[in-house]
Amino acid sequence: MTQFRAKSFRSSLLRTVAAVLTASCAFAALPARAQTAISFGIGTQDTTTNTVTTGVVIKELKLLEKYLPKDGKYANVAYTIDWQNFTSGPPVTNGMMADKLQFGAMGDYPLVVNGYTFQSNPQSKSQLIGIAAYNLDGSGNGVVVHKDSPYFELSDLKGKVLSVPFGSAAHGMILKAMQDKGWPADYFKLVSQSPEVGSTNLQEKKIDAHADFVPFAELLPFRGFARKIFDGVETNAPTWHGMVVRTDFAQKYPEVVVAYLKAVIEANDWVRKDPQGAAEKIAKWTGIDKEVVYIFLGPGGIMTLDPTLKPQLVADAAEDAAVLQKLGRMKEFDTKAWVNDTYMRQAFKEMGLDYEAQLKSLANYEVSGDDSFCKVKITEPRKAGEIWIEGEGVKPYSSAACTLGALAELTAQGKKANMTYLFDTARGIKLFATDAFFAVSAKDGKREILPFMLKADAEAAAAKAGGKVMSFGDALKAATAGRG
Repeated sequence: MTQFRAKSFRSSLLRTVAAVLTASCAFAALPARAQTAISFGIGTQDTTTNTVTTGVVIKELKLLEKYLPKDGKYANVAYTIDWQNFTSGPPVTNGMMADKLQFGAMGDYPLVVNGYTFQSNPQSKSQLIGIAAYNLDGSGNGVVVHKDSPYFELSDLKGKVLSVPFGSAAHGMILKAMQDKGWPADYFKLVSQSPEVGSTNLQEKKIDAHADFVPFAELLPFRGFARKIFDGVETNAPTWHGMVVRTDFAQKYPEVVVAYLKAVIEANDWVRKDPQGAAEKIAKWTGIDKEVVYIFLGPGGIMTLDPTLKPQLVADAAEDAAVLQKLGRMKEFDTKAWVNDTYMRQAFKEMGLDYEAQLKSLANYEVSGDDSFCKVKITEPRKAGEIWIEGEGVKPYSSAACTLGALAELTAQGKKANMTYLFDTARGIKLFATDAFFAVSAKDGKREILPFMLKADAEAAAAKAGGKVMSFGDALKAATAGRG
């Protein structure tokens, strides 16, 4: 009986082993499956030109897929990326707080509020991991009125209805301007309106003015119904957009964070290699006119594409926090502890780039080439100009006078200029020539034409040189006077 039981047990054991081996072989024959899945959301602002290289460009060119890690602990990982587009920063923060978004791109004030809001979150904090684009002078944000409006300065809007997206970088600009000027909280009738709603209400003259961030202070005048009366440069504070990440996600998947930043770096390079072509594609993806995209991201553009976390911008974040603290909208917030450049440094290292050198640089890429009208080489790019000629593309010129002269010649030839670009003489900021103020005078027997963003700057330059302040049309006539 004992012998029978032993034989029965051995027989049963052999059958079990055989079954296991058969199952193992069958499993090995199946195609390999992903061992795990990683899902994450990225909150973008596609119509905010500053952030296109952190969102829509990466998405459309599939740059993130190119850099996502695929070996080591990420071998056979299936990635799911949820791109979510918003019109301003605060909803991005809401999505990140709800853990529906792990990354977010937004402007300076919303970023600071994002970091501060996460201070009370027990699950995760947020960290600033990179810069999308910046302008150290503050240009980008602005206040516009209807083109037929009787208002020409910010002070003219006392008691008037001024709409702005609350919580945005433009809202921060208005708050700082009011603090700088010592104006009370009720100086304007401030109302919160999104860029789309504010733009429509301004066009229909339902509000007196609209303040907004990139690109709307340029976009609305470009579309023909608005006029800028205040630019962020007048606050003497930088404007910038950046990227934040939830710390719980970053600590769990640091290589994914680095991959995202590498995609941002390549997206920036893609724009610089062919700015005209990039502007045309971004226009198709976002609905923002290509000429407007170009004024921000083209050579010498209003915004500098540079992902490094520059000390000037970190310092500005602290200033933004101070503005909000004075208004009782925020308590103590340690901006330096919020900034984390380790992921960006690693991205630079893996791409063979010098982070320290780029961190110290404030250079943008510039207008270059030969002036086909005045027959000279362009040597001073921030005194140059460009004309986007329909069917021919963007052509550079060496000075404001040469640019306007070339424009007159092209028009006489029956060619169409989509837009003419010049640079502000005082600040070197790129302008739509049609919106500039010109100080025109005679110098050494030659007519000197100096474009300015602000009327007050043009008036000061004209008074100093004994000249006149002219509109675009009059400056165009002055540039061609005396030519055969």
